[in-house]
Amino acid sequence: MREVNVDQVDAVVIGAGVVGLAVGRALALSGREVVVLESEKAIGTGTSSRNSEVIHAGIYYPAGSLKARLCVLGKQMLYAYCAERGVGHQRLGKLIVATSPEQVLALDGIMAKAAANGVHDLQKLTAAQAQALEPALQCEAALLSPSTGVVDSHGFMLALQGDMENAGGLLALVSPVQHIGLQHGTATHPIRVTTQDGTELACKVLVNAAGLSAVALARSMDGLDPSLLAQSFPRAYFAKGNYFALAGKAPFSRLIYPVPEKAGLGVHLTLDLGGQAKFGPDVQWVDDPADLQVDPRRGDAFYAEVRKYWPGLTDGALQPGYAGMRPKINAPHEVAADFLIQGPAEHGVPGLVNLLGIESPGLTSSLAIAAQVSSLLSMKKAM
Repeated sequence: MREVNVDQVDAVVIGAGVVGLAVGRALALSGREVVVLESEKAIGTGTSSRNSEVIHAGIYYPAGSLKARLCVLGKQMLYAYCAERGVGHQRLGKLIVATSPEQVLALDGIMAKAAANGVHDLQKLTAAQAQALEPALQCEAALLSPSTGVVDSHGFMLALQGDMENAGGLLALVSPVQHIGLQHGTATHPIRVTTQDGTELACKVLVNAAGLSAVALARSMDGLDPSLLAQSFPRAYFAKGNYFALAGKAPFSRLIYPVPEKAGLGVHLTLDLGGQAKFGPDVQWVDDPADLQVDPRRGDAFYAEVRKYWPGLTDGALQPGYAGMRPKINAPHEVAADFLIQGPAEHGVPGLVNLLGIESPGLTSSLAIAAQVSSLLSMKKAM
């Protein structure tokens, strides 16, 4: 009797963050019947709403990596999409600043890495040239990235949702997934998704875009080959990023980034579309992805880092802002992992794609990630 109550749908996407919505849109536009399941009461309440909203140029990532390729392609797609849809964005530009003679040498390496990724618009500036652009800045030298910008991430997600729904896709809020069963055999809709309220969906395609929960969800799927869990499925780690807001008007019109180090890109200054400045994120490894409280004491370390490039920062000017969480698939002592777009070739389940470790530059890359997922599944559509 239970079979009668199972709804059949071509594709299910889990997670209505920016990547899940982009994937849902791409699948709906390709002609699929799509349902996007979201556990929260609104779209984009997780990592997608707790970031710097920067459109990254694609500078820092290892050559040949998914992060590099999808960021560079995604940046072009995102600017074009925002212009076409009227989504708020600005191509502000970014200065990567060397604050010591040792870091000046690192700028050449950054330029070479950017060029290897297909980013050829960086300009090397002397201290005087950089200060002519940003008089409040102190540095030894800098790189100007003119294609870095900012975007209204919520406006972008609303546009993606609208496109998906106009193409016939459905969004189901407050629909946390309780169980995923992978059936083997000749069933036309072999993947079963059960939500917390008992709704069952049978689908041909399942895209796990659950962000911070994606690894746990992937590892919990019923019907996976147990040997694959050890071989192909990573562990989840969480790196919290704290932001501090600047009281008063910022003296900068561009984003300011120090030369990258360790797990993040340093304590950088970003601007929103209203010109308000914030600093961060730092890197704080935590066990609980729900740990989003900003400890005001962490701001103490921000002052020294920011004053390396902005000595005019006054005491008390930084106020605790918000925190975001990076869905890492590498441990703190390991090299930063690439995006993991895990398809049937990796886990042997036709129609299943797991999107794991989609941290920065996930926002910039979202349309390109969606295009890759749609392409990966295109052969499945013919079945």
